[in-house]
Amino acid sequence: MIPLDVSLTDGIDQLVGVFRDPRILLGIPLALLGAVFMSFGAQYQHRGVQKVERLSGKTTGGLSRSQVTSLLTRPSWVAGTIMLGLAIVCQLAALSVAPLILVQPLGAIALVITTVLNARVSRHKPTRQSLIAIAACVGGIFIFVTIAALFATEQIVTSRELLIILGILAVVVVVFAVFWLVVRRAQALFYIMAAGVIYGFVATLAKVIISRIQAGNFEWLTLLCVVALLGAVAVGAYFVQTAYSVGPPDLVIAGLTVIDPIVAVLIGLSVLGEASTAPVWALIGFAIAGAIATWGVIQLTRHHPQLTADGKPKKPRVH
Repeated sequence: MIPLDVSLTDGIDQLVGVFRDPRILLGIPLALLGAVFMSFGAQYQHRGVQKVERLSGKTTGGLSRSQVTSLLTRPSWVAGTIMLGLAIVCQLAALSVAPLILVQPLGAIALVITTVLNARVSRHKPTRQSLIAIAACVGGIFIFVTIAALFATEQIVTSRELLIILGILAVVVVVFAVFWLVVRRAQALFYIMAAGVIYGFVATLAKVIISRIQAGNFEWLTLLCVVALLGAVAVGAYFVQTAYSVGPPDLVIAGLTVIDPIVAVLIGLSVLGEASTAPVWALIGFAIAGAIATWGVIQLTRHHPQLTADGKPKKPRVH
């Protein structure tokens, strides 16, 4: 007869996710707080970008060097940047206690908040189609996070996995840079996708750096990750600000809060092995939830009231 304590021990060893490590649930409120800061930060940054473009009289579909410099003098843009900085702090705190595939998708709540804020500022009421698109974004992410909470596990990141992430990031940055240099006048969706993909790698690198520091493994490769992270943040920030100049803030947030976590999750699943214990049905659930959320972003770009309004849309109140 097997002793009771041995049976319980074996059962606990087989548990994953929150059942095995309830501490990861601390990452959820931290990530949600970060989403709130992200929402308000996006709205204020968008206001600053619109103000700079209106004063300069240049709306080329991309920010010029002088416009980027002028942003530093706009109080609304600076306030938005500070709020986004607080959002990053909350996200890093969440990543320090929870797996990447659980924390990153929770930023989708920022989409709901930003939509409400932007509707009040722009005086464009969300259409039925755009509300359906937003529901798809948030619903898909909610399903994803629920599954991740049950099966996500922390894994030790090896040097080989780290080099793979850095290599893929380098290729991605080069591809986007070449496309941007060739086209130069891309639509909002390009800038949103570029920023979302790059910030997905930023979140991944942040998680890796935190994990290696916690493990006392800070060497040249970790330092290289820090340099790559800072470079990716700079490139992604430019794409985000340019996206604000050619698209409404809730559309930008929709792309970032869906594309960013999808990229981060794909890396977490395929490279970091954070769902190595998940059954087949959970992986299928991940795919379906991601597809629903992505469909929502695409639909939002097609049916957003500020992009599809007839005649002369009301100008946003810029301060």
